[in-house]
Amino acid sequence: MTSATETSPALDDNGRSAGTGAAREGRGPWIVAAVTLIVLGGSAVCVMLPLVPEAIGIMACVMMLSLLFLRVPVAVAMIIPSLLGLYALRGMPLIESTLSTLAYNSVSDWTLSVVPMFILMGLLLWRSGLTDGIYLAGRKWLNWLPGGLAVGTNVAGAGLAAVSGSSTGTAYALARMGIPEMLKAGYDRRLAIGSVIVAGLPGQLIPPSIMLVIYAGIAEVPIGPQLLAGVGPGLLVAVMFTLMIVGFAVARPALVGKTGGSAVERERITWGERMASLVRIWPVPLLIVLIVVGMFSGVFTATEVGAAAALFTVVVALVRKRGDRPFAAITESAVATISSVGAIFFILVAAGALTSLLTLTGISTGIADLIEGLGLGRIEFLLVMVVVYLLLGMFMEPMAIMVLTIPILIPTLNSLEISLMWFGVFTVFMGELAVVTPPVGILAFIIHGMVRDPEVNMGHKISLKDVFVSVGWFLPMAIAVVVILILFPDIATFIPDIAAVQK
Repeated sequence: MTSATETSPALDDNGRSAGTGAAREGRGPWIVAAVTLIVLGGSAVCVMLPLVPEAIGIMACVMMLSLLFLRVPVAVAMIIPSLLGLYALRGMPLIESTLSTLAYNSVSDWTLSVVPMFILMGLLLWRSGLTDGIYLAGRKWLNWLPGGLAVGTNVAGAGLAAVSGSSTGTAYALARMGIPEMLKAGYDRRLAIGSVIVAGLPGQLIPPSIMLVIYAGIAEVPIGPQLLAGVGPGLLVAVMFTLMIVGFAVARPALVGKTGGSAVERERITWGERMASLVRIWPVPLLIVLIVVGMFSGVFTATEVGAAAALFTVVVALVRKRGDRPFAAITESAVATISSVGAIFFILVAAGALTSLLTLTGISTGIADLIEGLGLGRIEFLLVMVVVYLLLGMFMEPMAIMVLTIPILIPTLNSLEISLMWFGVFTVFMGELAVVTPPVGILAFIIHGMVRDPEVNMGHKISLKDVFVSVGWFLPMAIAVVVILILFPDIATFIPDIAAVQK
C-alpha cells in the first residue's frame, strides 16, 4: 500500500508551500507505526499466554492485522501468527505435524497447475504489445457513442484486464494512452481519470482470473466452474460502467467537451479501419473463446485450457515479436511466472495454516453461531459484508482481505446456504474495489503519480482530491452492481450450472 505522503504534491491545493504542513504531518505515520508495533508486541505475548483457545485465535488475528498494517508480505503476516497460535494450543508436536504436511496439502491439488499457465499467458500477451491495439480498437468501434473516448477506454480496460489479470497494470497502460486523448478532446479531468480507474475492475472476474483461482484454492471449490462464474458478473460490470459514462455525457455534455462531442470523436472512421483494428488484436478474442467455450463445453478441464492458452500465447509472442528478440520475451515471462507462482503458493500455504488455527480455536464456528443468533438472513448478511469489505478495502490489499476473511466465513456461508462459488465472485470484486477506495487505495495514488507528468495531464493541474472525487463518482455504480449480484445470484451461477448439466 502507498501512503499519501509518498505521492502528495509539493504545493497544497491553494498553491502554498506544503513544507511546514508536511513536516507536521510527518509525525503522524511514525505515531501510527509505533502504536501498531505496540499492538503487535502485545498480541504476540498474549498468544503465548495460557489463554482459552478462542482468545489465542483472536490475538493471532490481531497480530496478523498488525503485520499487514506494517506492510509485511501477506504470506509472512499470516503464517507467523498462525504457527505461534498452533504452538500455544498444543506445543511443538502440533507444529511439527502441521509443517510436515501443510505445504503439500495446500498446493498439491492438480487443478492449481492452471495458475502458472494463466500467469505465463498474461505475461506473454502483455510483452507482445497488445495494449495499444486494444485501446485503438475500443476507440474506433465506440467513438460514435456519447462520451465515446471514455466508453472505449472502459471497454478496452475490460479486455486488457482479462488478458493481463492485473487491474494496476491495466490502469497504468490506459492512463498513459487514454487520459491525454480525453483531455485533448475537452473531457472533464475527473471523468477521464475515473473511466481509467474503473476500467480494470472487470479484469479479475472475466476468465482467466488468478484471483478466482486463488479463491477456489482457499475455499476448495472446483476451479473450472469458479472461473465460469465470473463471466456474467464481469460483463455486467463493464456494461454498467459504460451506461454510466454515456449517462454522464448525455446529462452533462460539458463533461465530454463543450458541444457534447469533440473533433476527436467526430472523426470519420470507416468500417475498413474498424476491421483493421480488430486484426491487430486477433489473439484476444480467440483466446477468450478458447478459454470460455473450452471449459463451458467440457472439451477442456481448467488445467487443460490453461495449458492450451499458454501454448497459444507462446505462438502469438513468437509471431508478434519476430525480429525483436522473441525468445528473450518468452524467457523473461517464464522467469516472472516462476516468481509469481512461488509467491501465490506461499500465500496458499499460509492460508492453510490460518485455517487450521481458526478451526482448532473454534473462531470460525463461533462467528457462524453468532450470526445465526442474530437472525440475519442471506441478504442482510451480505449487505453487512459489503460494508465490512469496503472498510477493510480502505486499509488492506485484495489478497490480504480474501485470505483473512474466507477461512473465517466458510461455516457461516454454509449455514446460510450461500453458494461458495457465488461468494468467490462477490469477494474478488469487493477486493478489486479495495485498490481504488480512499484513503489507501493504491490505484488512486498510482494514477495521481502518473497524472503529474506533463505528457499525461496536458497542462491541466490534477490534484489528489480530483482523483478521489473521480473515484467517488463511480463508486455508487460499483455498489449498485454488488446489490444486483446479491439480489440476482444467478448472474454468476447460471453459466456454471448450464455447463454442469451439459456434462
